[in-house]
Amino acid sequence: MVEKIIDLTGTSTTSIEDAVSLAISRAAVTISGIRDAVITETRALVEDGRVTGWKVTLRVTFEIKDRLHE
Repeated sequence: MVEKIIDLTGTSTTSIEDAVSLAISRAAVTISGIRDAVITETRALVEDGRVTGWKVTLRVTFEIKDRLHE
């Protein structure tokens, strides 16, 4: 098996979990076989001294599938 690793960033005004879910679900539209994700960075977005959202960076692993030429 061969796997590829990419970095993704997700942002949410609600929670860190929502930011992670958004990044994974959007990537899954075009990438199949996502196996796992590691949160490599978490940031609080701040405006006027208040936390207004969350930004997470994920390292996502997925399997590279063999495909025969048609």
